[in-house]
Amino acid sequence: MSRNFLTFFLGVSLFGLSVIVTLALYPPSVLENFPLRKPLIGSIFGLVCIMGILAVIFPISCSRMIGFKREKQQAPHVFYTASNSKEKKLTLRGHHPECKNFSAHVIQMGGKTFCAGCAGLLLGGLAASVGTLLYFFGNLHVGQNSLLMLWIGAAGVVLGLLQFPLFNIPWSSVRWFLNAFFAFGAFLILVGIDAITQSIFVDLFLVVLIVFWLFTRIVFSRWDHERICNLCKVKECEFRGF
Repeated sequence: MSRNFLTFFLGVSLFGLSVIVTLALYPPSVLENFPLRKPLIGSIFGLVCIMGILAVIFPISCSRMIGFKREKQQAPHVFYTASNSKEKKLTLRGHHPECKNFSAHVIQMGGKTFCAGCAGLLLGGLAASVGTLLYFFGNLHVGQNSLLMLWIGAAGVVLGLLQFPLFNIPWSSVRWFLNAFFAFGAFLILVGIDAITQSIFVDLFLVVLIVFWLFTRIVFSRWDHERICNLCKVKECEFRGF
């Protein structure tokens, strides 16, 4: 994956976030009068949350839907490594290879192994879904806390995006938290900017931007996995083809 490709995704993501922050600091002087703004935006963002949750629960099926597929045909979830002409079976746990290089990418819960990033995104997506119901369809009012929510959400998005290119995180619990903060942070930004600008156009722009942030995170996650495998000293490993 080329560095220019990664730079483009990260640059667009951060530029879009800076536009949203600027709109929050200098909101339009004329407020729109569109009574269906909140239920419409809530429905669209709620759908994004549901699709994100399904993508976390069914990663293989969703990958096929968006065009990702395995480059090699072999039995799923089973890989082999070779070192000094000795082969050993390498299985996937939490869609990561059972390899010490990926130990910080998985967490153990109830005797089972889960992807720390996906578990965090799932928790953040569920929290954002509940918040969407309360704010866009309920009577939740943020009032003067709107700008604070936006800043907290912006911190979550920035940390979630930069966790791969800048930080080599050795703790799965931190990965879990950053991804949960990333997903819920996007919701906080949406609520904050909606309360400040009350503009359906700004809200729609942000929803599209949130989807772009999610794809950017996926791109950097795939790059991070490739980087780990490229640094691995085991030269013959079937996992490198994915």
